[in-house]
Amino acid sequence: MRSASDPARRRPGLARAARGLIVAGILALVPVAGAGAAETRVALVIGNADYKAFKPLKNPTNDAADIATALKVMGFKVLKGNDLTRAEMLDLIKRFQAEAKSADAAIFYYAGHGFQVDQKNYLVPVDAAITKAEEVSGQTVDLQQLTTGLENGRSSRLIFLDACRNNPLRGQPGEVGGKAIQDGLARLGSAAGFLFAYATQPDNVAFDGGGRNSPFAQAFLSHLPARGQDINTMMIEVRKDVIAATGGYQVPWENSSLTTQFYFAPGQPAPVSPETQLWQLAATSRDQSLLRVYVGRYPEGAHAAEAQRILKVASADPAAASASVARSTSDVDTISDDRLWDLAQRSRIRALVEFYIDRRPDGRHVSAARELLQSLPSAEDADLKPEVICDRSATHPRDATANMPGVPLAVLAENGAAAIAACRAAWAANPEMPHYAALLARALAATKQTDEAVTLYRLAAERGDLRAMVSLGLLLETGDGVRRDPKAAHDLYARAAERGSLDGAINLAVVLMEGTTTARDPNRAIALLKQASAAGSAIATYNLGVLAERGVHKGGGALHYFVRATELGDPRGFLSAAILLDEGRTVSKNPADAAEMLLRGAASDTGEVIEQVVRRASTWSQDTLRALQGKLQRAGYYSGPLDGRGGPKLRQPLEQWRRTGALYLQ
Repeated sequence: MRSASDPARRRPGLARAARGLIVAGILALVPVAGAGAAETRVALVIGNADYKAFKPLKNPTNDAADIATALKVMGFKVLKGNDLTRAEMLDLIKRFQAEAKSADAAIFYYAGHGFQVDQKNYLVPVDAAITKAEEVSGQTVDLQQLTTGLENGRSSRLIFLDACRNNPLRGQPGEVGGKAIQDGLARLGSAAGFLFAYATQPDNVAFDGGGRNSPFAQAFLSHLPARGQDINTMMIEVRKDVIAATGGYQVPWENSSLTTQFYFAPGQPAPVSPETQLWQLAATSRDQSLLRVYVGRYPEGAHAAEAQRILKVASADPAAASASVARSTSDVDTISDDRLWDLAQRSRIRALVEFYIDRRPDGRHVSAARELLQSLPSAEDADLKPEVICDRSATHPRDATANMPGVPLAVLAENGAAAIAACRAAWAANPEMPHYAALLARALAATKQTDEAVTLYRLAAERGDLRAMVSLGLLLETGDGVRRDPKAAHDLYARAAERGSLDGAINLAVVLMEGTTTARDPNRAIALLKQASAAGSAIATYNLGVLAERGVHKGGGALHYFVRATELGDPRGFLSAAILLDEGRTVSKNPADAAEMLLRGAASDTGEVIEQVVRRASTWSQDTLRALQGKLQRAGYYSGPLDGRGGPKLRQPLEQWRRTGALYLQ
């Protein structure tokens, strides 16, 4: 009998969070459905940055422009304003409320200064000139003025507040109605049908961001177009990205009284993960720019080695590469217009949007594509601020976000000098953000400057950076360049986990389950993994499947955890799920579903599924292999007999499926 958690019959230890890059990978073999045309959806987007009496902000106008464009492309009627006075804000809000009366969904997104007094939230117009606290109500906009006019109890009203930036009245004495002015925004209750989403925890301050957008706006933009993703799932992904981008210093928060589920992009989920979809498009088209985009975005992706091989061949023989591109044009033309647009829209990668416009000049999304392109900076216009360079150069792969891939340690070591210089400048310019100290520490560690790295890790950890806590914990647990101190390492993991670090929870769980440096505590370990899984960790969810398959965790089925792990981005779950379904272990035998899991895994993992079917065919039932052959035959990749036998004859069909198959399933 195989172990579903280890198809090669070796019992592995549980996966540690900080020792591998998880790549997105889920392949849903379903057609793409369009958004509900009958729905009326309206949005108001305001970005205030150019304050007259208070500190100007860097990014709200960019945030508002980009979010307004993204919503418009998705079919919203958008009202938008930048740098508005109080009178202009109130006028635009009145117009929005009138539009929202008959709308099925109404969205309000505000970026700018905001603060709270006695659990009331105030948004600050650019002409506010508050000299004493008593002037607040007459010079700001009470958020309740907006929400009261939206109440109707029958439809979705979503309020997004990236407004917890520096309190412009910080340090000023005074009260409003006997109550002190506080940083951040207050958490609100609401009538039925509302969701309030805050860029950070109530009473906390959010960052403006070192690049084009704030951390919250960047994450929001990255996940907004995901088809078939409900608002709760979307906000989990947004929260994970913001936590990763700020080292845990900023944690988005929401308060919901929605009575129905809401989707920004209704319909079936995308047929493949963004990574697999980009790879298959690049492999089909042989477009060198797309292959480079793939390698840059997923440097440790499941297909990175294959993409690099194609690029190497192309660079050695440009004439052959040009002929290959010409031959592939007809192949790309068979990809549905919706699928190609979905990838371009969701990726927010300029090269992909340009690819769509070039290959689909008459496509039904071309107008939206051209509009989206205007909001995406070109390579020449890309930010070269030290904060941006530091993030791109030194981000840990486990802190990868929807638009930031992370850098393996070996690659960081090769470019260490530039990363160190950028991170020193970013840390000096943003001393309130320990995130940059942690990134500088990682760059120093990669170049073997261990003493300074440890000093900075300690500083950043004390200031609350979650990655610094986990990285310092690993150094102390292993004794890598420092005196070994397992107890201090465990304490750091526990502290990181308590503050919301998924990696801290996973690493502490592994320690408690293994019991090599501390007393075993399986119950606490499982509780930590469940906490991390609920927050969206693919590794924690896969580990729960391993424990359930071993009979250690009785609270959930192994198949459920393995499938959920694939949905969260761990492609190992496909093969593990296929084994359970093939053998009928803990679940009923289901050859068709087992074959489906094998196909999904073949498209998403680093090649394990193909090796299992080709080299270890005797370990699979004939029914499962026959179902797999049938699926490949119907897709046009296999013409042999449906004999339920694996082996070398299935390698080419599976490799072809891996490169291109899912793109053509309608």
